[in-house]
Amino acid sequence: MTEDEKNRIELLITCSESGIDFGKSISTYIHQYLGLNRNCRLFELKNACYSGTAGLQMAVNFILSQTSPGAKALVIATDISRFLIVDEGEALSMDWSFVEPSAGAGAVALLISETPYVYRVDVGANGYYGYEVMDTCRPVPDSEAGDSDLSLTSYLDCCEQTFLEYQKRVKGADYGETFHYLAFHTPFGGMVKGAHRTMMRKMKHAKPAEIEEDFIRRVMPGMVYCQRVGNIMGATVFLSLASTIDLGNFDTPKRIGCYSYGSGCCSEFYSGVVTARGQQIQRQFDIGKRLDQRYKLSMDEYEILLRGSGAVKFGTRNCKSDFDLLPGIIDSVKDTPKLYLEGIHEFHREYRWI
Repeated sequence: MTEDEKNRIELLITCSESGIDFGKSISTYIHQYLGLNRNCRLFELKNACYSGTAGLQMAVNFILSQTSPGAKALVIATDISRFLIVDEGEALSMDWSFVEPSAGAGAVALLISETPYVYRVDVGANGYYGYEVMDTCRPVPDSEAGDSDLSLTSYLDCCEQTFLEYQKRVKGADYGETFHYLAFHTPFGGMVKGAHRTMMRKMKHAKPAEIEEDFIRRVMPGMVYCQRVGNIMGATVFLSLASTIDLGNFDTPKRIGCYSYGSGCCSEFYSGVVTARGQQIQRQFDIGKRLDQRYKLSMDEYEILLRGSGAVKFGTRNCKSDFDLLPGIIDSVKDTPKLYLEGIHEFHREYRWI
């Protein structure tokens, strides 16, 4: 981006389900280290895995309002890479600890403007649905508890209800025909496959062979990156969208339906259109290649990280990062500058580019 283009970023929203401070927003640090214009709204959203979609929709409506013509919005969805487990209680069980193999580490950034080159949102084509349910929670900043069976049924219920609401607002919308591709929030692949199977049965009365073919053709392109990265909470639906755009066929403009779910719960089904040019622009980021270049931890290195994972917990007042703990990681990513946490001094986080 040119300096003039960067200076038109007037809204910066960070989205997570944990955050790093009860008051201070992550967005303030991002704003500083990206060197953005100070005439910018900075704030944070917390709403489980729905947080990223909440940020996207707020940014879209800011752009559509035209209160500042030509302005842009930056939305960043991220979360902690590994959480601890809350002791078993009366209702929320310890089986939530088995989520570790599906948990990922990462973030997704979206730049929203009135010239949408990559993904053009279908304005007004939204079906949202929410209610109170105790399927998962984070009762303390870096711990997790939940009921995995309840979470699965809530996800399935919301998938159906959000689409039915979308259908009310978009006359003629058809689950099987309207969308060339479907991008789902992907806690793990089996949940997505189960949701798509249920939708095809209810909406299209489809048989198993038809459902499997449809899943491979319309859903699987969006799962490839999610399989490689794991669940990154509010950013996961956007990781699925990026995977779909990179790996789909967009020789003609294609519509992608997106399903976002956040425990607790709130959910939304929305859509947008991608063109061949949009795919070309998206592919310039070489996401697949960057995933290939990640450092592969040995089991010994993984266990070292686990033992030290409590060094920087929520509320840490003072600490210094140990860049010599696993030097191979730093050496493997020196091709492009990356921002690292140098340390924390009197609660203030200090980063540096390496």
